[in-house]
Amino acid sequence: MTLLAEHALKATPGRGVLQVYDVEAYEGDEAALDAAEVQVVAGNGYHLYLLSLQPDMAVQVVIRVWDTPPSPPADAEGHVNISLESATGILVIGQLDSGPAGDISLPRPGVYDGHAWWQNREAAAEYYASTLQNVTDDTPDGYLVQAWEECPVVERYVLDLAYIREPEPVNDPIQ
Repeated sequence: MTLLAEHALKATPGRGVLQVYDVEAYEGDEAALDAAEVQVVAGNGYHLYLLSLQPDMAVQVVIRVWDTPPSPPADAEGHVNISLESATGILVIGQLDSGPAGDISLPRPGVYDGHAWWQNREAAAEYYASTLQNVTDDTPDGYLVQAWEECPVVERYVLDLAYIREPEPVNDPIQ
């Protein structure tokens, strides 16, 4: 197993949802989003959804490309097999309520298979809920923003991928 590329960024899961998709793949998929509600990460081959249990604290999204993906770590809270096609080789990490958090370049366009795994999803949700329970009418302005920044755990989603094949050819309509 050789690591070929690694990218990490922070993103805020507005309405609890983050997305990973090719820069030219704009349409979402309601069925994939519904599947993510059950299995945390799900997609349709072109668009992945990652579901957090909280909507306001930044989470870490890591995309790693391997020659052969390693097994998820033993301390992962969960994992699921994934496949993602990127015709351009550029993936966008989207925040549902506020647009892209950023993009990353894959080593080359193509279809990538592997798995997604996550850590500290439950702990971040517990911190989020307990923090909200402490809010009163006397809570100072900026308290929640500061609390979100000081979360003692980092909610983390990792996509471990390997290149499988060239992307499907695009059928351009005749002009």
